[in-house]
Amino acid sequence: MRAPAINAGEAELIALKALGFLANEPERFSRFLALSGIELGDIRAAAQNPQFLAGLLNHLLQDESLLLTFTAEQELDPRLPALAAEALSRAR
Repeated sequence: MRAPAINAGEAELIALKALGFLANEPERFSRFLALSGIELGDIRAAAQNPQFLAGLLNHLLQDESLLLTFTAEQELDPRLPALAAEALSRAR
């Protein structure tokens, strides 16, 4: 099956949904904050940066169970976060 195409707007939306997914579970969010090194107060500004959003998606991609939970909850094709991370990493 061919992977779906994704544009920058869709990629950003997926990443913002992933941010919400992490933020809704304190343990998940604490782990993300610890691994990324970002401070809680800096999240809002960082979420405007495509590179940060790509990194956030890469965090999900490193944990298959987390990725599958996210995509199931959002009813997304499990390939989309990787495509979104790639699209965001190319954005300026």
